[in-house]
Amino acid sequence: MNISKELKDELNAVVKIVISKDDYEPKVKKVLSDYQKKARIDGFRPGKVPAGYINKLYGKSAMVEEINKLLSDNLMKYIQDEKLNILGDPLPSETEQKPIDWDGDGVFEFAFDLGLAPKFEIKLSEKDKFTAYSIVPDSKAVDIYIDNYARRYGAFVTSDAIVDGKEMIKGSLVEMTADGAVKDNGITSSESSLYLEFQKDEEIKKQFISLTTNDVITFNLRKAYPNDTELAGILHLKKEEVKDIDSDFQLTISTISKFEKAELNQELFDKVYGAEAVTSLDEFKAKVAEEVKINLNRESDYKFRIDAKDAILKRTNFGMPIEFLKRWTFTSNDGKFTKEQIDSDFPKFEQTLKWQLIQNKIITDNDLKISSEELLDFAKAQTKMQFEQYGLQNVPEETLVNYAQEMLKREEDRRMLFERKYEDKVLEFVRDVAKVETKNVSGDEFDKLIEESNR
Repeated sequence: MNISKELKDELNAVVKIVISKDDYEPKVKKVLSDYQKKARIDGFRPGKVPAGYINKLYGKSAMVEEINKLLSDNLMKYIQDEKLNILGDPLPSETEQKPIDWDGDGVFEFAFDLGLAPKFEIKLSEKDKFTAYSIVPDSKAVDIYIDNYARRYGAFVTSDAIVDGKEMIKGSLVEMTADGAVKDNGITSSESSLYLEFQKDEEIKKQFISLTTNDVITFNLRKAYPNDTELAGILHLKKEEVKDIDSDFQLTISTISKFEKAELNQELFDKVYGAEAVTSLDEFKAKVAEEVKINLNRESDYKFRIDAKDAILKRTNFGMPIEFLKRWTFTSNDGKFTKEQIDSDFPKFEQTLKWQLIQNKIITDNDLKISSEELLDFAKAQTKMQFEQYGLQNVPEETLVNYAQEMLKREEDRRMLFERKYEDKVLEFVRDVAKVETKNVSGDEFDKLIEESNR
């Protein structure tokens, strides 16, 4: 076997592999011998099929399969041995690959295009200036968080009458005819729930004010709830079953309830932060302010991440094997995207790939490492955030550790955590090496900065 490489330019190369009979014939003979021992063919006893007949039936397919194995194994070994830093995967060459004659003289030549990673330098110092925004939490932000907690731990309380149109009503619905009679074989629903606050017709909503349990009201259900999804939920039907409904319905009210936010008392404090963690309203507000600050820091870190990434990308200029990468993207996605779609989206993909290369360069040049303890702590932090999204604020440490360890056992999750933690490491490195100016801004000012960066 002969393997050679030809550089087309700094970013593109062609690897040629010549395979002769000496390379594949012993393997093919072994495969065919195994076929001969196991073959069950009409007219022959098991294991007694002539070798020539086996070769006629399976010889070419066995040869092609073994040659493909040799190609795959030796091409990747060559790339590793030569320390070629490639992008994507090798592709059969569009310009160098000659037609393969499988019935020829037994010598086969293959050519593969390689996209080479660019060589570049990146050096950061105090001459590189970045801005980190520190969002100052105001009383408005704290009040919003407190109100969200009061809503999260609130509950529906039974009411005697409808007062302000924000109540939830349960009752039975019966479809009516145009002249006000119960419709034969009409739609009925014995246990419907209606949220008056979501009604779209204000005139209908007014008709509900002052009604009490056991009262009866007739109204056009479609006008009150024009959304098919809401209507289907009220009538306990499938969405496609309510498209043509535009009738009056008679509702007999069985219960009226109204959502009330939780009171700002010790019961709420304990639910949010654990028993006796805070014991007064002032302590609760201070604790909420700390939480607001933590979440605002996350937003600030995200903004710094985006700004630093954009700045480093702009100052680090290097080329990419663009045509190769477009072809590789098209091939690796099995035609799921057209070449026109790939051309349109390629600038975003190119920037993402460039940032990965820059990150890897910073990691390698500065020997950045992630210890097992750091990775576990990061997994715990992600787990804690997931619990908090479901309103679980005080998850025991043992539970966090168990969930984090299970996450790290899953290969895809572990890889994702490594990638995210390494990006954090790179941004920490940038903060340490470059000059970072911290600028205090209000929440509204920060929102405007985000809007501007998204334009």
